[in-house]
Amino acid sequence: MVKSVEIGAVIRARRAKERITLEEMAALTGIGINTLSRLERGVGNTQLSVLLKVLETLGLDISIEPRRTIY
Repeated sequence: MVKSVEIGAVIRARRAKERITLEEMAALTGIGINTLSRLERGVGNTQLSVLLKVLETLGLDISIEPRRTIY
């Protein structure tokens, strides 16, 4: 299972690659800087709609797959 810290790291890396500041990201998404910062650090309880808006803005996709379970 992927962790919120890992998701945040991917988002932060993509934002940095695109040379978008947190302030610019906030303006593009309508999401507060503090919320964006917490998302990138993998802390707090980010709403799914916020995560999806950030991913869309950065041109990132998310996929869901069944877990492999051991019986």
